[in-house]
Amino acid sequence: MWNITILAVGKLKEKHWQTASAEYLKRLQPYAKITIEELKAEPFSGATREKSKKIEASRIEDYLKNRPDSLVMLLAENGRRIDSYIFAETLKNISQPLILVIGGALGFKNELAEAYPKISLSKLTFPHELARVILLEQLYRAVAILNNKTYHY
Repeated sequence: MWNITILAVGKLKEKHWQTASAEYLKRLQPYAKITIEELKAEPFSGATREKSKKIEASRIEDYLKNRPDSLVMLLAENGRRIDSYIFAETLKNISQPLILVIGGALGFKNELAEAYPKISLSKLTFPHELARVILLEQLYRAVAILNNKTYHY
């Protein structure tokens, strides 16, 4: 059974994202222990973008430093592009706790982005709320692939 934490900057504010997230979490229960940890998103303006990214990065680093035995992967638009089969195979081979990090609206501070492997959900950029739902769906799809379920065609 996988032990996965989704570390997300920001909350799911809209009811439809909350409902979709809850559905995939329910589907994943027999296969994985999924924990959602939300960090406060830092407000920003044009003049405070870098300061806000630095504050969010500090919150992420503070969380991660207390989990040295976990494998950490950042979800980033410039991350490694993989398909659902490769994602499933990647997860299949992970035995340690996994932390998947979804950054805030501004993405990751460069130093943080360089410290961990990155994967991309798509060449497209998504709002962090939608990215979380897509990530949960892809985790469920990985389970379906690995267990020969009819969900993935």
